[in-house]
Amino acid sequence: MDLRRRLLAAIDEGMSRRAAAARFGVAPATAIRWRAQRRDTGGFAPKPQGGDTRACRVEERRADILAIWETRKNISLVELRLALIEVGLHDSVAGLHRFFVRHGRQCRASAR
Repeated sequence: MDLRRRLLAAIDEGMSRRAAAARFGVAPATAIRWRAQRRDTGGFAPKPQGGDTRACRVEERRADILAIWETRKNISLVELRLALIEVGLHDSVAGLHRFFVRHGRQCRASAR
């Protein structure tokens, strides 16, 4: 935060974003992004890193996934993945496995 604060203070004092980036040893794009973030949000704290960024896409199609699973409860994750591709949902077997774990359901891991 100290680096961000000093870089933004230099920009506020009239230094260009590129010059401030060179002065503080960061990429020009970084200085531009930090300045834009402060302008847009009023803050310049780092955004959270990591975490599950794709589960929301799968959760939006929860009804489709569970409908296929309900009709064929003995379906494997590989088979379910192929069936979901046909309805426009592309996800990995691991992603589907995490979906079923989140919802406390059982699905076979592989075709027999």
